[in-house]
Amino acid sequence: MATFSVYMIRHGQTYFNKYRRMQGWSDSPLTTVGENDARNAGKMLSDIKFDAAYASDMTRAMRTAKLLLPASGNGDLSVQPLAAFREAFYGYFEGDDTSQTWFEVGAPHQAPSLSEIIAKYGIEKAKDFCKEADPFHSAENNAEFWERVNGGLATLRAKQHAGDKVLLVSHGNTIYSIAAKFADLSSPDRPQNGSVTKFTISDDTVTLDYFGRKDHLD
Repeated sequence: MATFSVYMIRHGQTYFNKYRRMQGWSDSPLTTVGENDARNAGKMLSDIKFDAAYASDMTRAMRTAKLLLPASGNGDLSVQPLAAFREAFYGYFEGDDTSQTWFEVGAPHQAPSLSEIIAKYGIEKAKDFCKEADPFHSAENNAEFWERVNGGLATLRAKQHAGDKVLLVSHGNTIYSIAAKFADLSSPDRPQNGSVTKFTISDDTVTLDYFGRKDHLD
């Protein structure tokens, strides 16, 4: 059984993050703070020699990875894009005000914010409610999201070898969703920009080692 480690980093702050806009498959550039998020994550990971580096194919994730790798001492690695680890797709709500969107999505379920939806129903239902509220019904529901992400996990399992250390730059909802599926999270808060979440993956298991660290790594 091949067991390997995956260090998932949430991309650095973007302009949509700064202005609190829904950012799934839409994109915006990293801010100066976001570029520093990427470099700081690299410094936290400087003791690790990575065997492979992947990122969501969104510009913000690829840019984060390309800034992070030299800062971590792994500048010789190329970044391989993996669309499977994109953020959730928010459909009609892409680019809209975040608080207003989650109010609209959650209010019919007596949970008028993302944190309240997660606390009351779980992150899976947040995706289902979003598709339900989307007048085009094009937002990803939980089943569609996991069909995509499971394909990404299968790709990693096919490509990596026992003992490998893998860098993967992804997104807040995606990282939180994977962590919540395989572990009990005590908070509805998503990981911060530039934070590190570590998983151990085998042929048939995913284990959360730690979540959303920005200070120090074990």
